[in-house]
Amino acid sequence: MSVATRKTLGAALTVLTGAAAALVVAMLAVILVDVFRGGAGRVSWEFLTSSPEEGMTAGGIFPAIYGTAVMTLIMTVAVMPVGVLTAVYLHEYAAPSSRMAALVRVAVTNLAGVPSIVFGLFGLGFFIQFVGGALDHALSPPGELHYGRPALLWAALTLAVLTLPVVIVATEEALRAVPREHRDASLALGATRSQTLARVVLPQALPGILTGAILAVARGAGEVAPLLFTGVAYFLPELPGSVWSQFMHLGYHVYVLATQSPDVEATRPLLYATVFVLLAFTFALNLVAIAIRTRTRRKAAAGH
Repeated sequence: MSVATRKTLGAALTVLTGAAAALVVAMLAVILVDVFRGGAGRVSWEFLTSSPEEGMTAGGIFPAIYGTAVMTLIMTVAVMPVGVLTAVYLHEYAAPSSRMAALVRVAVTNLAGVPSIVFGLFGLGFFIQFVGGALDHALSPPGELHYGRPALLWAALTLAVLTLPVVIVATEEALRAVPREHRDASLALGATRSQTLARVVLPQALPGILTGAILAVARGAGEVAPLLFTGVAYFLPELPGSVWSQFMHLGYHVYVLATQSPDVEATRPLLYATVFVLLAFTFALNLVAIAIRTRTRRKAAAGH
């Protein structure tokens, strides 16, 4: 192959990859511009702090914002310890030939490929009917359902299972990025394996672990299908009183406004405004997590 041919192929590949990247950015820009034009003008303090009214053709979306935030917080608290501990076992403690580790990795891979609606059915069958039903049988008066019904906690736990593969994979990659020499040096100085993990490995892997948290939060906050069976409410102006209450969710509220409204023209501004708030909420969560990750990286770099 001549030099001119190689240069031509290189230039063509550069143009092709650049065009693909530009296409992705352009699609995102079109979506953001459309949502901003349709919804930014409708967003106000009253819209953000009031409850829906008049068949959801008026009022605000505060119950949906509150429900989405609380559910995402519970989901994050539930998924991060389990995901991080699983990744630590797989990378730090399991032998390369361990059948258990291989089985866990197969399970994680399969979980990552399961459609989200299936997780909703799993949450309905396991958390609500099995776990909640058992709690009702043991703690509730006969004939009453207090735990075995759709609720905020069951929805959050269902999304925690859905986002678990994201956290495990991101954490394992972060642990793999820590140089082996750092572990060996710590062990050579007399530290135990657990001390090395706690004082050397995890602090260096923390930015990558936070990346997994960012990805989990971004996916979990926008999921709707699993919530249909596990706790989301069609119309619930009041805030959930406990984790055993149903709740409103921004994503499901968007779906309801787009498909169930008797007056499409009246709800269209509310629909765009709700989408705008959902995107802003997701971006805000990501920015907070990114800021924490950046600060952690700077502290780690300063420590070295």
